[in-house]
Amino acid sequence: MILAIDVAYSGSSAQVAGGVFDAWDATDLFKQYRISLDHMMDYESGQFYKRELPCIQALLAQITEHVDMIIIDGYVYLGNEQKAGLGQYLYETLANKVPVIGVAKNQFKGTPKDCEILRGNSIQPLYISAIGVELEHAKQNVKNMYGKYRIPKLLKEVDRLSRISQQ
Repeated sequence: MILAIDVAYSGSSAQVAGGVFDAWDATDLFKQYRISLDHMMDYESGQFYKRELPCIQALLAQITEHVDMIIIDGYVYLGNEQKAGLGQYLYETLANKVPVIGVAKNQFKGTPKDCEILRGNSIQPLYISAIGVELEHAKQNVKNMYGKYRIPKLLKEVDRLSRISQQ
């Protein structure tokens, strides 16, 4: 199974969403997960993973399916220097056993050109980074995801789920 995860923040709270699906071209989520977390750390410039990683770990504790691949909203590596990003830290917490693909909507300064993909008729790229799987394979997987727009349908759905406040 493939797991896509996204986190949305409101003040000191976070809404974490995950969607599980069984194939890159799947049209619907097999199962969805959502949790709310309070008292989140403030964002530290250059230390995004410190705020986001605990959210992802909390959601992973809820997942009942065997996960073969994780997609995050963000980067595995940052810039030309390939500095560790959220995805690399996540991969390490998973004992380097579950590949992580980062799909970012915005360019991080110095992101190599070979990380870019175009989907649909979009002229604005997505930025793909990966660990535990070859970059070209990760890029092809994201390109093959269902949907005719820049952002694949299932990633858009997980993003939407993370933005719904839980009552």
